[in-house]
Amino acid sequence: MVLISEQGQSPKQHKTKKLKSWTIITLKMQQVHAKKFLGQHFLKDLSIAQRIAETIDSGPTIEIGPGMGVLTQYLLKNPNIQLTAIEIDRESVVYLKEWYPELHLIEGDFLKLDLNIIYPEGEFNVIGNYPYNISSQIFFKVLDYKDRIPVCSGMIQKEVAERLASKPGKKAYGILSVLLQAYYDIEYLFTVDEHVFNPPPKVKSAVIRMTRNKRRQLDCDEELFKTVVKTAFNQRRKQMRNSLQQLVGKGNPILEENIFTLRPEQLSVEQFVELTKLIENERNQNIL
Repeated sequence: MVLISEQGQSPKQHKTKKLKSWTIITLKMQQVHAKKFLGQHFLKDLSIAQRIAETIDSGPTIEIGPGMGVLTQYLLKNPNIQLTAIEIDRESVVYLKEWYPELHLIEGDFLKLDLNIIYPEGEFNVIGNYPYNISSQIFFKVLDYKDRIPVCSGMIQKEVAERLASKPGKKAYGILSVLLQAYYDIEYLFTVDEHVFNPPPKVKSAVIRMTRNKRRQLDCDEELFKTVVKTAFNQRRKQMRNSLQQLVGKGNPILEENIFTLRPEQLSVEQFVELTKLIENERNQNIL
């Protein structure tokens, strides 16, 4: 574990503080047991926790799955952040109330909560060391609140982070890449090794930051856009004239246009918008 030294301390004082900090963290980990079904892997490197906390500067902020508060403690130290933590694990809730009584804590499932009740108005950020087993679902929910969430950051499985930040033409480029990049600028910040967790996961992790871009809305039917992207990538090895014919009808002449000869990983967000407009116009003509 890497600890941040404080200026003005002698080597002996710093060593003593480091040993005390290690002992406290070890004792804390005995109080909360990582649960596999919740995808829990508790971060024990304080320097990484601080770096994650620094990805959010200010404002109302939701922390998802604080666990034992390793990230929480740094968010609480920032006077410009108004923190609300959401935790589903009862054992962690009991622990957090004991160690962080000042924390505004909601016991519940983030995926099932109405965030408009937590924050009836205004913007709010989202941060967390996200459980691997629901990270994609978390980002889909962030999309539902995209006009209210200016920044979403945190730690996820490295493979998922690469997928989110991937550009067209890459193997990792997929549904989440397109849907999130339509509304957010995504930064892959740094990689995190397995040994800094308890228990250590079988894969590496990574920290990302998503910042809302200037695109307030797409120049097409946004629900149809989602359908087009998901339908195309569900058969990503095929040309889109094959995968998307179900949306316009088999044998439709529009399928002969050049864009339909491409595979989905070759298209940028802007090209998916144009593709959606083509399908939208064709559908409207058929209705008329």
